[in-house]
Amino acid sequence: MRKSATFLILFFTLALVFPFTVQSVNNSTADSDSTILTTEHKFTPAKSSLSIVRQQIISSYKPVVNTPVILNRSTKTKRRPVFVAKFSDNSFRKKLSARSAIIIDARTGKEIYSHNPDMPRQPASTIKVLTGLIAIDYLKNNSLIPVSSWAASMPRSKIYLKKGKSYYANDLINAVLLSSANDASVALAENIASSESGFAKMMTRKANELGASKTICKTASGLTAKGQQTTARDLATIFRKAMQHKEFADRIKLLKTKTSYGKTLRSHNKAMWQISGSMGGKTGYTWAAKQTYVGKFSRNGEEILVAILGSRNMWNDIARLVDYGFSKKQRLQIASREKNNTATLKNTSFIESDLIVLNDRKKSAKL
Repeated sequence: MRKSATFLILFFTLALVFPFTVQSVNNSTADSDSTILTTEHKFTPAKSSLSIVRQQIISSYKPVVNTPVILNRSTKTKRRPVFVAKFSDNSFRKKLSARSAIIIDARTGKEIYSHNPDMPRQPASTIKVLTGLIAIDYLKNNSLIPVSSWAASMPRSKIYLKKGKSYYANDLINAVLLSSANDASVALAENIASSESGFAKMMTRKANELGASKTICKTASGLTAKGQQTTARDLATIFRKAMQHKEFADRIKLLKTKTSYGKTLRSHNKAMWQISGSMGGKTGYTWAAKQTYVGKFSRNGEEILVAILGSRNMWNDIARLVDYGFSKKQRLQIASREKNNTATLKNTSFIESDLIVLNDRKKSAKL
C-alpha cells in the first residue's frame, strides 16, 4: 500500500514539472539570436513555424531585373546541316508505263522530274496543239473552210466532214482541240497553206519559235509519218506557250461544245473530270506512238505541266505524275527556303560574335 502511494506521488510530481521544462526549452530557443539559414541567402527566415518561413521566402524573393546573362558561343560550333530533300525518282520511274515523261513548272519552265525527256518519238494527236494554235492565229471564227476529198478521207478519229461542203473555222478548230478530228485538221491545213505538207512545215517553224527544237512535223493530224517526231520536253514547252494564248486556253479547257450545225463535240481529255486541277490537255494515240499526252494542272496556287510519250497506261501515268509533281515541287520549295534561311543566318553579324548577351525580359533582337 505504501509502495502504491509513493508511486502516485512520484507520477503527479513529474507531470507538474515536465510542461515547465519543455516551455523553458522553447523559450530559451526563441530568445536565441541564431538564424535557421546562413547569411548567404537573400532572405531572413522567420523564427516561427516552417509554413510561415516558406511564406516569407516566397514573398521576400525578388528576381533581379535586366541582369545580363553571358552565354559563350564558339564560332567553331557545328551547325545542323540544312535538310536537302531527296527524291527517289528511280523508284518512281518503275511505276510508269510511259517510255518518256517530263514535269515542268508552268510559270518558270523549270524541270521538276523527267526520264528520257529528249528521246524523239512519234507524237500522235498531241501535235494538233500546233495545228489549233496556228489556225486560231490565221483564221477568223466565221471563215468558211471547204473540205477536200483528201481531208474527208482521213481515218478516225474524225467528225465525218462531207467532201465539197464548207464549215466554219470556229467549229473545225474546236473539233481539232476537243475531239481530235483528223479530217478537220487537214481541212484547216489545206485552207491555210494550200497543202498539208506545206502546213506541216509551218508547224515545224512554229514549234522551233516556241523553243521546241527537236520537233519535226510531217502531218497536220499527227498520224504516223516517216521523219515526224517530237520529245516530251518539246511537247511540254509547246503546250506551256500555247496556254499563254488566251483563246487557245479557253478552247482547250472545254468539256463539250456544239457546232453551228448542231453537232456536239466532246473532249477526249478524261483528266478534266478524273484528275484534280486539270486546266486542259491534248491526248493522242497511234500504234507506232502508243498513248501520248500533254496537259496543265493547278493546285493550291501552283501550276505544272505534264507530257508523256509511248505510254501503255496513260491515265494512271498522268495521275501519278501530277501527284508526284506537286508533292516534289512543294518539298523542293521547303528545302530552298531552309537553305535561304541558313544563308541569311550566316550573313548576320551576331553569329560571328563569341558572346551573346541575353536578358530576362527577352527583348533582345538576337533571340
